[in-house]
Amino acid sequence: MLPTHGVFITFEGSEGCGKTTQIERLAKHLNSEGIEVLLTREPGGTPLGESIRHLLKFAEEGKDMTPEAELLLFAASRAELVRRVIAPALDAGRWVVADRFLDSTTVYQGVGRQLDGEAVAMINDFAVGDRRPDLTFVLDLDPAEARRRLLRRPRPVGAPDRMEQLPEDFYAAVRQGYLALAHDEPGRFRVIPAGRGVEVVEAEIWEHARGLMGK
Repeated sequence: MLPTHGVFITFEGSEGCGKTTQIERLAKHLNSEGIEVLLTREPGGTPLGESIRHLLKFAEEGKDMTPEAELLLFAASRAELVRRVIAPALDAGRWVVADRFLDSTTVYQGVGRQLDGEAVAMINDFAVGDRRPDLTFVLDLDPAEARRRLLRRPRPVGAPDRMEQLPEDFYAAVRQGYLALAHDEPGRFRVIPAGRGVEVVEAEIWEHARGLMGK
């Protein structure tokens, strides 16, 4: 029996942890079960969000933006995505699988950028309203291995990704931030060791996700 309401699954983790691959594989599993899946990404997912994505990641104007401006831009993209895309899909009974959501801001800007945690939480709450994931996968990977994966990744023509240029100690803090979130909210989070084979990681994710079917 398939669920009569939408299910919201998010993927989190540092750059290079394999989110894109695992999101695509989970979507295929769900499709094979007759479940319609909407895929989203952050920042982005709407025309406004994609413009913000370019500003945050690639535009020369965003190169030296302040952490506070970065936080608010991510929140603006997310607020648009929730109201234009995610909430309508969930209300229509669809499954939504998101490449990042509010936990990225909690960790990247709150922990990595060392912004005030209460302020970050307040802005997150304002951006997403009552929309929270049913299940969040954290793909956990050693920062050094993540860096090696990034260096092997084909590079698109144009400006480098600003977020991928951050130092390894930043990503060490990000990793610990995600693990702390998972520790504090074990009912929602599943920490998946991402340094193993792609198929092994895929199987573990599917085992957790299929438990939401029929609820």
